[in-house]
Amino acid sequence: MSDAAPAGPPATRVVLRPLAAPLPLGFLALALATTVFSAVQLGWIPADQGRIAGLTALAATVPLQLLASVFGFLCRDPVAATGMGVLAGTWGVAGLTTLTSRPGAVSAGLGVLLLVGGVAMLVPAAAALPSKVVPAAVMATAATRFAVTGAHELTGSAAWKTAAGWVGIALALLALYAALALELEGTNERTVLPVGRRGAGRAAMSGEGPLDPHGLIEEAGVRPQL
Repeated sequence: MSDAAPAGPPATRVVLRPLAAPLPLGFLALALATTVFSAVQLGWIPADQGRIAGLTALAATVPLQLLASVFGFLCRDPVAATGMGVLAGTWGVAGLTTLTSRPGAVSAGLGVLLLVGGVAMLVPAAAALPSKVVPAAVMATAATRFAVTGAHELTGSAAWKTAAGWVGIALALLALYAALALELEGTNERTVLPVGRRGAGRAAMSGEGPLDPHGLIEEAGVRPQL
């Protein structure tokens, strides 16, 4: 009689590579673009220097947020991946339009894009809200920033322009706080500044609820179809 174990179905191994959280990089890149654009909108720098805002978006914010988006997918974080991807694309168009337009000009086409970009940013904001309140707030404020700026581009109203500038400053401050809080959390492996983690977000940081191997088959990239 043979002692060999009965043959069963072949085992599947899923290897996960440790990766750093991409949101701090994406939020710092967001702070760069929104601050410079706000400086132009609020008249802190002359309108004829608005090209600097366009260059900031194209040379700094867009590549950094694209990188954050890619690593968001690799980390299996759809909020980071989607949010950073939409931000990168929207800032890219805004930056290119600013570079190719005369100083102070408005564009109805850009206004429509910004309004749609604002609506799109509500998707990752809503997805993040049940688990991470501060990142959700950053994305919701980015949505508001795009929408208000879009209203200015469509109407040419000075009031909308000023409102967009101040919303942009508020967004920069919130993004800087979120980046600092998440960066400290990553380096200290514990919450230092409140991020608003709750539910699954709090459990993930505290080590509660280890990954269930049987649940891996439901993960994107593991299951046969997306």
